[in-house]
Amino acid sequence: MEKLFVRGGRPLMGTVRVSGAKNAVLPIIAAALLGNTPTRLEDVPDLEDVRTISSVLTHLGATVKGPHEGVMEIDCKEITADEAPFELVSKMRAAFLVIGPILARTGRAQISLPGGCNIGARPIDLHLKGLEGLGAKIEQGPGHIVATVPEGGLIGAPVYLDFPSVGATENLMMAAALARGTTVIENAAEEPEIVDLANFLTTMGAKIKGAGTNVIRVEGVESLKGGNHQVIPDRIEAATYMIAAAMTRGFVRVDNALGEHLQPVVAKMREMGIGIEEDVNGITVDARQIEQFKAVDVKTLPYPGFPTDVQAQFMALLTMAEGSGMVTETVFENRFMHVNELQRMGAAIRIEGRSAVVDGPAKLLGCKVNSTDLRGGAALVLAGMTAEGETEVGEIFHIDRGYENLVQKLTSLGADIRRGRGTGDSAS
Repeated sequence: MEKLFVRGGRPLMGTVRVSGAKNAVLPIIAAALLGNTPTRLEDVPDLEDVRTISSVLTHLGATVKGPHEGVMEIDCKEITADEAPFELVSKMRAAFLVIGPILARTGRAQISLPGGCNIGARPIDLHLKGLEGLGAKIEQGPGHIVATVPEGGLIGAPVYLDFPSVGATENLMMAAALARGTTVIENAAEEPEIVDLANFLTTMGAKIKGAGTNVIRVEGVESLKGGNHQVIPDRIEAATYMIAAAMTRGFVRVDNALGEHLQPVVAKMREMGIGIEEDVNGITVDARQIEQFKAVDVKTLPYPGFPTDVQAQFMALLTMAEGSGMVTETVFENRFMHVNELQRMGAAIRIEGRSAVVDGPAKLLGCKVNSTDLRGGAALVLAGMTAEGETEVGEIFHIDRGYENLVQKLTSLGADIRRGRGTGDSAS
């Protein structure tokens, strides 16, 4: 299996462009199932997760082309199946997002229990309770869920989410778009990706108000057409390159990054003493003159709090700071798996319940480590770019799920990183 080989000691310099958001494009692709005419999406990242959900749509009868140079075309006029197969759903939890649109479109949906990164339970009960609130009947079989709609279709209703789950909010928005009457989703997730999905659904003819707040109102319509939409920039990818620039004491312009989506990360980096400038087209990070970062504490929270998807990368940054910083994880209970790998590189981190205390600055040394999940893998790459010697990162299929052209982008900034199958292999 391929690995990444990273050598430290090179400050990143230059400009890098952020791709379309993985966490926005996946539900948008699922939402295309609701349309009876073709959909055209722009700024679609070429990722393994995108290919997986595209395969799910193809299995259901849709025609999917791309992404080619960021453009994807989807035609869901003919939906010939209502079952999402295990071999695809088991690869990626986001594949569960098709249950809402399939159910609304066909009246029946069968889907395997989802897979993905092993970062916590992430139960689907909120999705199912919400769909039941709209009138769906849910039956659980061995390893799968079957949902059916009574005669007359889904019916709009008030739904309260016990936790502001992004996936549940998205599934309910899509299902409610074709329900009879009005659905009110309370304690809804407020992430920018929710707003992007709502904007796409609106281009399809849906009637949605309140996306980006904790109360979303969806007035159902009889049918939806396809839509044309440009996906928002990936705020997690942007944060990753911002942190990489700081860790390597570099000077990097991150183009196509929206500062308003990254305020918790920007604020904490500035608190550490890192120079950051924002404008309408991107964010510039300047860490060239910083002798020592200041340790800070971070606590992950649903948006607009500090994003859990940046926790691992920020922990890598804290290994370089003077003093002790505490990272508290409140969203997923099993998201410290990367700690052991960072410790192998020389990081001084101790776990105390749902918090990790990082003592720095640490002298990181290159060694063999494995990606534990998508964002943990990114953190190890960042650590490798500051470590002495070579870091060999395995299990990089996790990283490929969420970062488009990571090696090419980092190399363009001056990083010494390559793909290969063993020490001494040439890049591939």
